[in-house]
Amino acid sequence: MRGVLLTALLAVVSLPRAQAVWLGRLDPKQLLGSWYVLAVASGEKGFAAEKATKNIEGVVVTLTPENSLKVRSSRHRLEMCDLSVVELLRQNSGWVSENPSLGVMEYRVLGTNFRDYALVFTQLELGDEAFSTVELYSRTEQASQEGLSLFAEWSQGLGFLSQQQARLQTDRECHRGGSGPFRRPRACWASKDCGAMC
Repeated sequence: MRGVLLTALLAVVSLPRAQAVWLGRLDPKQLLGSWYVLAVASGEKGFAAEKATKNIEGVVVTLTPENSLKVRSSRHRLEMCDLSVVELLRQNSGWVSENPSLGVMEYRVLGTNFRDYALVFTQLELGDEAFSTVELYSRTEQASQEGLSLFAEWSQGLGFLSQQQARLQTDRECHRGGSGPFRRPRACWASKDCGAMC
């Protein structure tokens, strides 16, 4: 499976358009801060059947004192505040991180304009299932046309079918409390574990 994905990645990099956004020298600090996840392509089982119910997610990327990436995400599912924190160890390349012990085999920035969007490829092995995702990160709730075009191009180039791609919908329950990607869903208000995340 990983060999197939590597072959697909190399094939896409050979395309003139994709080559223009391939990042060989990305400074990870340029990825730091708050993002919205506005679109996802995923090979996860059941994704195609559930994609219509998936909402925009919030992500905050920080650096630890050990210079690892810490990725905190928040999403609203079934009236619950679903939070996760993953610490990713940087590989030799500045734009690739991993944490195999948590099932994150690869976390790679495919492209970004360093201002309002980033495309992130993740290879996961969770239990007996191995799959990959491509996510469109955006600094605002409105995706740029450039970001959406590159998301579609990378997704198709990496072999994701149309039913495996989704534009995430606005979470109507997340209209209260603060600003930015972690405005609180109703069920988060009473949860002491949410903190500044939602």
